[in-house]
Amino acid sequence: MKIKLFTIPNLLTLSNLLCGSFAAVSALAYGNLTLAFGLVILAAVFDFADGFAARLLNQSSPIGLQLDSLADDITFGFAPAAVLFTLYGRMHSQGLPDAEWIGYFVFLFTAFAALRLAVFNIDETQRDEFLGLPSPAAALFCVSLGWISEHYGIAFSREAILIVAVGMGVLMLSAVRMFALKFHGFGWRGNELRYIFIAVSALLLLCFQGVSVPFIILLYIVFSLVRNIVCRAGKRNG
Repeated sequence: MKIKLFTIPNLLTLSNLLCGSFAAVSALAYGNLTLAFGLVILAAVFDFADGFAARLLNQSSPIGLQLDSLADDITFGFAPAAVLFTLYGRMHSQGLPDAEWIGYFVFLFTAFAALRLAVFNIDETQRDEFLGLPSPAAALFCVSLGWISEHYGIAFSREAILIVAVGMGVLMLSAVRMFALKFHGFGWRGNELRYIFIAVSALLLLCFQGVSVPFIILLYIVFSLVRNIVCRAGKRNG
């Protein structure tokens, strides 16, 4: 069987991987967390585009699925951990010993992301919604903290950085059902939550720009939790 490697969707996926790799280098080698933030956002655009192109061009393939997960663990697993590691090195502890080696625990985020992506590949129930926080959302939360710190001079304690790394990792592996931004047509009915979330997110970005990113991710989590509660209540009443 002849396998086509360099299809348009696969090239977009590789662009995602390269952006994630450059983001990690930017954070670890050059300490430029603003550039790392921009590269991860660009990678997220490529990550969205590869699936869209695969469906549009009818070029979906098993190798594309595996390549996508490999790229995502670099971009949305390793690169965010690299940003947190660099950020950890710049901050001071409020209670933990000021030992640099403790900062390596932020790479647990990478391990959690790898597990999240592996589960996604074999779980057929995650096509219209997600089980746990999607790795791109967790990654954007983490890398945005680096941008906020550099752009506004905001300091985060080392403890807070460790909590973010582990907390986001746990959310990725949680059993919480989270809605996907996959529209069922363009009508309001059935897409109410998606339209509201996009509208609120756009307003936050317009008013607060990049600093709104972590709040948008938290909003996504809250919306998903409320959706789960409403769905469960509806099933009990039904």
